[in-house]
Amino acid sequence: MKMIKNIHFISLCYYSLFLVFSSIVVAVAAQNDPVNVGVGVVLDSSSGFGKMGLSCINMSLTDFYASHPNYTTRLLLHQKNSSPADVVLTAAAALDLINNDQVQAIIGPESSMQANFLISLGDKAQVPIISFSASSPSLTSIHSPYFIRAAQNDSSQVKALSALIQAFGWRQVVPIYVDNEFGEGVIPYLSDALQQVDVRIPYRTVLPSKASDIHIEAELLKLATMQTRVFVVHMLPELGSRVFEKAKEIGMMEEGYVWIMTDGMSNLFSYISSASVMENMQGVLGVKTYVPSTNELEDFRVRWKRKFQEDNPGVDVDLGVFGFWAYDAATALATAVEEVVRSMEALSRTNFRGLSGRFSLQNGQLQSSTFQIVNVIGSGEKVIGYWTPENGLVRSLNSKITMNSSYSTSNTSLGSIIWPGDSISAPKGWQIPTSGKKLKILVPVKSGLKEFVNVTFDPNTNTSNVMGGYCIEVFKAAKEALPYDIEYDLVAYAMPNGSRAGDYNDLANEVYLGNYDAAVGDITIRANRSFYIDFTLPFTESGVSMIVPIKDNKKHRINEDFRGPPPHQIGTSLWFSFSTMVFAHRERVVSNLARFVVIIWCFVVLILTQSYTASLTSLLTVQQLQPTVTDVNWLLKNRENVGYQSGSFVFGILKQLGFQDENLRTFDTAEQLNELFRNGTANNGIAAAFDEIPYMKLFLATYCSKYTMVEPTFKADGFAFIFPKDSPLARDVSRAILNVNEGGEMQKIEDRWFKRKECQDTTNNVSSNSLSLESFWGLFLIAGVASALALIIFVAMFLYEHRHIRLDSESSFWRKVHVMLRIYDQKDLSSHTFKKSGMEFHPNYPQSPSSFSNHTEAHNVFADQQTIPPSPENGDLSPTNGQSTREIELAIEHP
Repeated sequence: MKMIKNIHFISLCYYSLFLVFSSIVVAVAAQNDPVNVGVGVVLDSSSGFGKMGLSCINMSLTDFYASHPNYTTRLLLHQKNSSPADVVLTAAAALDLINNDQVQAIIGPESSMQANFLISLGDKAQVPIISFSASSPSLTSIHSPYFIRAAQNDSSQVKALSALIQAFGWRQVVPIYVDNEFGEGVIPYLSDALQQVDVRIPYRTVLPSKASDIHIEAELLKLATMQTRVFVVHMLPELGSRVFEKAKEIGMMEEGYVWIMTDGMSNLFSYISSASVMENMQGVLGVKTYVPSTNELEDFRVRWKRKFQEDNPGVDVDLGVFGFWAYDAATALATAVEEVVRSMEALSRTNFRGLSGRFSLQNGQLQSSTFQIVNVIGSGEKVIGYWTPENGLVRSLNSKITMNSSYSTSNTSLGSIIWPGDSISAPKGWQIPTSGKKLKILVPVKSGLKEFVNVTFDPNTNTSNVMGGYCIEVFKAAKEALPYDIEYDLVAYAMPNGSRAGDYNDLANEVYLGNYDAAVGDITIRANRSFYIDFTLPFTESGVSMIVPIKDNKKHRINEDFRGPPPHQIGTSLWFSFSTMVFAHRERVVSNLARFVVIIWCFVVLILTQSYTASLTSLLTVQQLQPTVTDVNWLLKNRENVGYQSGSFVFGILKQLGFQDENLRTFDTAEQLNELFRNGTANNGIAAAFDEIPYMKLFLATYCSKYTMVEPTFKADGFAFIFPKDSPLARDVSRAILNVNEGGEMQKIEDRWFKRKECQDTTNNVSSNSLSLESFWGLFLIAGVASALALIIFVAMFLYEHRHIRLDSESSFWRKVHVMLRIYDQKDLSSHTFKKSGMEFHPNYPQSPSSFSNHTEAHNVFADQQTIPPSPENGDLSPTNGQSTREIELAIEHP
């Protein structure tokens, strides 16, 4: 269908051109002299823009016929004055040209508003209207075969704008545009382009073309109170320069703001380059039509400057892209008039390389080309990159780079940027207004489970107050993790009497309608809600689970071996405990101190053995707790009642599973749920309950021995906070939640609100404490103290026994210690053990501490030994009363 329309449009163009220039064909056939073809020019000759356009048209025709002297046609210009602000004057000038001067085409007018009127006149008079500056996309919708746009359509730049916005991750943009044909025409195309990259337009600022300074300031102050800090300005320089002046005055050109000009201003940058205007626009970005630099273009600049100064002395105007399009439009028209003799396609298929680059008309429209991305710095503009339809954002137009690159929307493809406020850091595109406005945050009202959200009602003031809760504390922790500060008020979603004003879907709808800035609480992420509001990342576990009572399978308490009268039970227990003590030791213990230590350790081993034996027995015979229900289908088959929390989306899940309304019961508090379980289905109670895992864990923490959580677990996405659609604050709070999670603060919050809940149901608590090393620290302490005490006593007695050894002052401390250890390592023949074996006792040797021991079986150990006098040769080095330390040392070294 679109192709058919295009063919039809082209056919009309061909036919119209044939009618317009048919007289030329007849004239050329009748004579050989060049034929003058009247062409009207409708421009504002009093403005610098009009003077520049007319000068470029004249030079274009001069250059064209100088290079084509043999052409049989000549364009004869008839210029009429017009005013961009006066459409009636422009229409009158065009009528005069058509009726009185009999022109065959009209070049102009300057603005899109003027072109809209002239297109209608051209249709009626069958006179082509060729504009090199009317850029509004709305003119295309007229579908006139007599309108030729020799300028780029404003809609061709929206892809470049959206790519630039996407490159920096800005999610909201406010367009500021003029209230006329030029300003309004591009907005639908801009909205579509931004929507494709998931960027929203939360607000639009429309200014009259003759807006007063007070009006401009009032509109800008409105924007200052909003969160969005990215503005796209689409208007002509006259109004745009005043907007930036007021923005500078009220502080909207500081760090954090982003201003982007469309080509409506940037293409006319030379007209706003005064020092004061440039000072107000520091850091502004702009999209500008790219004109490739050529020798022909530079030569024309020099010639045009000289010619313009001769024709308009004292007028300072710079040559821009509109001048190039005017030059190329005149060239295209002159070519078409000449070629219409041989072909009716002429103007519509014009394609050549002009001053502005490739000048190609399709369906009467100049095709879009490359755009420059410029940054206003100092007294001029700096090119920071380019945008092409094929490659997107690129740093340069080097063919070797761009030919192999894919479509880019990365800010790394651009050069360095100086942002407003002389900042080199890219603004985030939004911020909380500093006007004192606080965020209004909605909080759900709950009658139970107040550990999550606690809202109380004060009957004295008839107000509902948010007191806290787990979800509120998580939000406060996330707020502290934000890189900036926000002020907010927590508002309870309650009726005047304190009851809740609606369910969670209603609460989400309040944020969607813009009545509140956010909502925090135990709000579950649901697909149906995400269509019109944004959720943060979840901060709790996800899923919906089932809770059922537990039953006992008794295998203990009724143990026949341990039952009977009390005397029988006591006797059995003692026999069971001490019957394991029958064991034999291979090594003999002969020292009383050693025997004391061994006795202590034997009791320790006995207690450890019996304790862990009892623990193992308990593990094998303890009560086994089983859930009463493990299958949802069993509940459905037996038409058992089930419970869910009031106002929860779980109701929808239960209905999908097949539960009937008469089998559904609601609860608001943990106490109500426990009461429903106690009643059972027979007494209008329940056999199972379904709710989200965080609620169920809280319930199990309260009633830990009666209920358990069983499969199945239904998919859910957890609790999150709500913000308006595409709100940047949702992204920042999500990142803050991640920081709170990773930093360990989330676990501390959970511990404060949930782990402090102790099991309140102790009537049937069958849990037992497990044994560990901490359970026997007292035993190990006693054994350690006894061992250390025995060692200290022995060392003291040994040192006292050998107190007569002379210690030479020249011997080192460690040498003396070594000597004492060698003495300790020798046989103590004075001990009672060796006496009983019949060995001789040397009178010079003092008795050792072991002689006080009562050795009764030492003869088995030393029975084969002979009585040998103590000597170094036999390894006996107990010193006599006359031996010195040095003699002992020598004996040790030479045994």
